[in-house]
Amino acid sequence: MFDPIQLRERIDAVFARAPVIPVLTIARLEDALPLARALLAGGLPVLEVTLRTPCALDAIALLRRALPEACVGAGTVLSAEDLARVADAGAAFAISPGATDALYAAGKDCGIPLIPGIATASELMRGLEHGWQRFKFFPAEASGGVAALKGLAGPLPMARFCPTGGIDAGKAPAYLALPNVACVGGSWMLPEDAIGAGDWTRITQLAQQAALRR
Repeated sequence: MFDPIQLRERIDAVFARAPVIPVLTIARLEDALPLARALLAGGLPVLEVTLRTPCALDAIALLRRALPEACVGAGTVLSAEDLARVADAGAAFAISPGATDALYAAGKDCGIPLIPGIATASELMRGLEHGWQRFKFFPAEASGGVAALKGLAGPLPMARFCPTGGIDAGKAPAYLALPNVACVGGSWMLPEDAIGAGDWTRITQLAQQAALRR
Protein backbone atom coordinates (compact mmCIF):
# COMPACT_ATOMS: atom_id res chain seq x y z
CA MET A 1 0.00 0.00 0.00
CA PHE A 2 1.25 3.48 -0.87
CA ASP A 3 2.57 5.31 2.19
CA PRO A 4 3.32 9.04 1.56
CA ILE A 5 5.24 9.38 4.82
CA GLN A 6 7.49 6.43 4.04
CA LEU A 7 8.05 7.79 0.54
CA ARG A 8 9.05 11.19 1.92
CA GLU A 9 11.45 9.58 4.38
CA ARG A 10 13.07 7.44 1.68
CA ILE A 11 13.61 10.44 -0.59
CA ASP A 12 14.92 12.52 2.31
CA ALA A 13 17.46 9.78 3.00
CA VAL A 14 18.74 10.08 -0.58
CA PHE A 15 18.82 13.89 -0.44
CA ALA A 16 20.65 13.91 2.89
CA ARG A 17 23.70 11.97 1.69
CA ALA A 18 25.34 14.86 -0.17
CA PRO A 19 24.61 18.48 -1.11
CA VAL A 20 25.10 17.75 -4.81
CA ILE A 21 23.82 14.89 -6.97
CA PRO A 22 26.01 14.49 -10.07
CA VAL A 23 24.00 13.97 -13.25
CA LEU A 24 25.83 11.37 -15.37
CA THR A 25 25.25 10.82 -19.07
CA ILE A 26 27.38 7.73 -19.74
CA ALA A 27 28.17 7.28 -23.41
CA ARG A 28 30.68 4.43 -22.96
CA LEU A 29 30.06 1.63 -20.50
CA GLU A 30 33.79 1.34 -19.80
CA ASP A 31 33.72 4.86 -18.32
CA ALA A 32 31.01 4.04 -15.77
CA LEU A 33 33.14 2.51 -13.00
CA PRO A 34 36.14 4.87 -13.06
CA LEU A 35 33.80 7.86 -13.30
CA ALA A 36 31.70 6.71 -10.36
CA ARG A 37 34.78 5.87 -8.30
CA ALA A 38 36.17 9.35 -8.96
CA LEU A 39 32.96 10.95 -7.73
CA LEU A 40 32.83 8.72 -4.66
CA ALA A 41 36.45 9.57 -3.85
CA GLY A 42 35.45 13.23 -4.01
CA GLY A 43 32.64 12.79 -1.49
CA LEU A 44 29.62 12.53 -3.81
CA PRO A 45 27.99 9.12 -3.19
CA VAL A 46 24.59 9.78 -4.83
CA LEU A 47 24.74 9.31 -8.60
CA GLU A 48 21.99 9.98 -11.14
CA VAL A 49 22.55 8.02 -14.36
CA THR A 50 20.34 9.49 -17.06
CA LEU A 51 18.49 7.29 -19.54
CA ARG A 52 19.90 9.26 -22.47
CA THR A 53 22.31 6.67 -23.84
CA PRO A 54 21.97 3.06 -24.99
CA CYS A 55 24.20 1.77 -22.17
CA ALA A 56 22.46 3.60 -19.31
CA LEU A 57 20.63 0.59 -17.88
CA ASP A 58 23.75 -1.57 -18.11
CA ALA A 59 25.71 1.18 -16.36
CA ILE A 60 23.19 1.34 -13.51
CA ALA A 61 23.32 -2.44 -13.06
CA LEU A 62 27.13 -2.44 -13.17
CA LEU A 63 27.50 0.36 -10.62
CA ARG A 64 24.99 -1.17 -8.24
CA ARG A 65 26.89 -4.47 -8.27
CA ALA A 66 30.39 -3.02 -8.09
CA LEU A 67 29.84 -0.07 -5.73
CA PRO A 68 27.42 -1.03 -2.94
CA GLU A 69 28.54 2.05 -0.98
CA ALA A 70 27.11 4.32 -3.69
CA CYS A 71 23.47 5.32 -4.05
CA VAL A 72 22.91 4.85 -7.78
CA GLY A 73 19.67 6.09 -9.28
CA ALA A 74 18.21 6.76 -12.70
CA GLY A 75 17.35 10.06 -14.32
CA THR A 76 15.27 11.02 -17.37
CA VAL A 77 12.60 8.53 -16.31
CA LEU A 78 9.66 9.49 -18.52
CA SER A 79 7.09 6.69 -18.23
CA ALA A 80 5.83 3.76 -16.21
CA GLU A 81 7.84 1.54 -18.53
CA ASP A 82 11.02 3.47 -17.81
CA LEU A 83 10.34 3.23 -14.09
CA ALA A 84 9.95 -0.54 -14.29
CA ARG A 85 13.14 -0.90 -16.34
CA VAL A 86 15.31 1.12 -13.96
CA ALA A 87 13.91 -0.73 -10.95
CA ASP A 88 14.78 -4.03 -12.65
CA ALA A 89 18.30 -2.71 -13.31
CA GLY A 90 18.74 -2.12 -9.59
CA ALA A 91 18.37 1.67 -9.38
CA ALA A 92 17.97 2.93 -5.82
CA PHE A 93 15.75 5.81 -6.92
CA ALA A 94 14.27 7.37 -10.06
CA ILE A 95 14.12 11.01 -11.13
CA SER A 96 11.89 12.48 -13.81
CA PRO A 97 12.13 15.88 -15.51
CA GLY A 98 8.35 16.19 -15.16
CA ALA A 99 5.43 14.02 -14.16
CA THR A 100 2.20 12.62 -15.55
CA ASP A 101 -0.73 10.99 -13.78
CA ALA A 102 0.42 7.65 -15.23
CA LEU A 103 3.92 8.13 -13.82
CA TYR A 104 2.56 9.07 -10.39
CA ALA A 105 0.38 5.94 -10.45
CA ALA A 106 3.38 3.79 -11.34
CA GLY A 107 5.43 5.47 -8.62
CA LYS A 108 2.89 4.40 -6.02
CA ASP A 109 3.35 0.75 -6.96
CA CYS A 110 7.10 0.78 -7.57
CA GLY A 111 9.63 -0.57 -5.12
CA ILE A 112 11.96 2.42 -5.48
CA PRO A 113 11.23 6.07 -4.65
CA LEU A 114 10.26 8.31 -7.55
CA ILE A 115 11.35 11.97 -7.46
CA PRO A 116 9.05 13.74 -9.93
CA GLY A 117 9.96 16.97 -11.67
CA ILE A 118 7.94 20.18 -11.39
CA ALA A 119 8.42 23.71 -12.73
CA THR A 120 5.26 25.55 -11.66
CA ALA A 121 2.96 25.95 -8.66
CA SER A 122 0.20 24.05 -10.46
CA GLU A 123 2.49 21.10 -11.19
CA LEU A 124 3.60 21.13 -7.56
CA MET A 125 0.01 21.16 -6.32
CA ARG A 126 -0.81 18.16 -8.54
CA GLY A 127 2.18 16.31 -7.09
CA LEU A 128 1.02 17.10 -3.56
CA GLU A 129 -2.45 15.77 -4.41
CA HIS A 130 -0.82 12.50 -5.45
CA GLY A 131 0.94 12.25 -2.07
CA TRP A 132 4.42 13.54 -2.91
CA GLN A 133 6.26 16.26 -0.99
CA ARG A 134 9.73 15.91 -2.50
CA PHE A 135 10.46 17.00 -6.06
CA LYS A 136 13.02 17.85 -8.67
CA PHE A 137 12.72 21.52 -9.69
CA PHE A 138 13.54 21.51 -13.40
CA PRO A 139 14.77 23.28 -15.43
CA ALA A 140 15.80 25.34 -12.42
CA GLU A 141 17.46 28.39 -13.94
CA ALA A 142 15.01 28.65 -16.85
CA SER A 143 12.05 28.33 -14.46
CA GLY A 144 12.96 31.25 -12.23
CA GLY A 145 15.78 29.80 -10.17
CA VAL A 146 16.26 30.88 -6.58
CA ALA A 147 13.53 33.53 -6.79
CA ALA A 148 10.95 30.97 -7.94
CA LEU A 149 11.79 28.58 -5.11
CA LYS A 150 11.53 31.42 -2.59
CA GLY A 151 8.10 32.21 -4.01
CA LEU A 152 6.91 28.60 -3.75
CA ALA A 153 8.04 28.33 -0.13
CA GLY A 154 5.41 30.76 1.13
CA PRO A 155 2.16 29.04 0.07
CA LEU A 156 3.62 25.52 -0.20
CA PRO A 157 6.11 25.14 2.67
CA MET A 158 5.73 21.37 2.94
CA ALA A 159 7.57 20.77 -0.33
CA ARG A 160 11.35 20.36 -0.62
CA PHE A 161 13.38 20.23 -3.79
CA CYS A 162 16.45 19.11 -5.67
CA PRO A 163 16.83 21.89 -8.26
CA THR A 164 18.57 20.83 -11.47
CA GLY A 165 19.19 22.54 -14.79
CA GLY A 166 21.63 25.35 -15.45
CA ILE A 167 23.21 25.16 -11.99
CA ASP A 168 26.98 25.39 -11.75
CA ALA A 169 29.58 25.75 -9.01
CA GLY A 170 28.93 29.46 -8.68
CA LYS A 171 25.15 29.21 -8.50
CA ALA A 172 24.82 26.16 -6.23
CA PRO A 173 25.40 27.93 -2.88
CA ALA A 174 22.46 30.30 -3.36
CA TYR A 175 20.14 27.35 -3.96
CA LEU A 176 21.53 25.34 -1.04
CA ALA A 177 20.95 28.27 1.30
CA LEU A 178 17.18 28.04 0.77
CA PRO A 179 15.24 26.18 3.50
CA ASN A 180 13.14 24.30 0.94
CA VAL A 181 16.18 23.00 -0.99
CA ALA A 182 17.67 19.72 0.21
CA CYS A 183 20.35 19.35 -2.46
CA VAL A 184 21.05 20.31 -6.07
CA GLY A 185 21.74 18.32 -9.20
CA GLY A 186 24.28 19.18 -11.83
CA SER A 187 27.06 18.08 -14.11
CA TRP A 188 29.63 20.85 -13.74
CA MET A 189 32.00 18.43 -12.00
CA LEU A 190 31.86 16.17 -15.08
CA PRO A 191 33.55 18.11 -17.91
CA GLU A 192 33.42 16.22 -21.19
CA ASP A 193 37.10 16.75 -21.91
CA ALA A 194 38.08 15.19 -18.59
CA ILE A 195 35.87 12.16 -19.22
CA GLY A 196 37.16 11.81 -22.76
CA ALA A 197 40.76 11.91 -21.54
CA GLY A 198 40.12 9.61 -18.58
CA ASP A 199 41.25 12.37 -16.23
CA TRP A 200 39.55 10.91 -13.17
CA THR A 201 41.80 12.86 -10.79
CA ARG A 202 40.38 16.12 -12.10
CA ILE A 203 36.84 14.85 -11.64
CA THR A 204 37.63 13.83 -8.05
CA GLN A 205 38.98 17.32 -7.37
CA LEU A 206 35.85 18.94 -8.82
CA ALA A 207 33.67 16.54 -6.81
CA GLN A 208 35.53 17.49 -3.62
CA GLN A 209 34.79 21.15 -4.28
CA ALA A 210 31.12 20.39 -4.97
CA ALA A 211 30.80 18.29 -1.80
CA LEU A 212 31.73 21.34 0.29
CA ARG A 213 29.09 23.60 -1.26
CA ARG A 214 26.63 23.65 1.63
